[in-house]
Amino acid sequence: MTHPLIDRLTGEMAWPRLATEAARAGFTDRPGWHVLFVPGDVKRNLESPDVAVVLPELRMAFQGRFDCAVVDDAIEADLRAETGVLKTPSLLFYYDGSFVAGIPNVRDWDEYIARIKQILALPPATADAAAG
Repeated sequence: MTHPLIDRLTGEMAWPRLATEAARAGFTDRPGWHVLFVPGDVKRNLESPDVAVVLPELRMAFQGRFDCAVVDDAIEADLRAETGVLKTPSLLFYYDGSFVAGIPNVRDWDEYIARIKQILALPPATADAAAG
């Protein structure tokens, strides 16, 4: 299930849609920070389109310090179980292939900014330890 605002991310903005574990690993295993957008069921999660609008703005606010992808329904349940971030919509932060933190549900702008600053401020060793 998708929504035009989510489709915009993978169409107009050319963000990858990750539909297999191999695609997820290929995306997050690259060096640096990566954010996976887990929209969930857009019929039940009316906030998912809101996050689809805010995430590109957040990426710009952080001057591209992370790249982004959209998680497909095909791997969503496994990814949620693997990370322990069960609520959707959510943003999952990876660093050099390791899961670091998640931000579930929609947040107000200031909270997103504060939480993302905290996550990105983790030194690599701390980010790796937080993921393990």
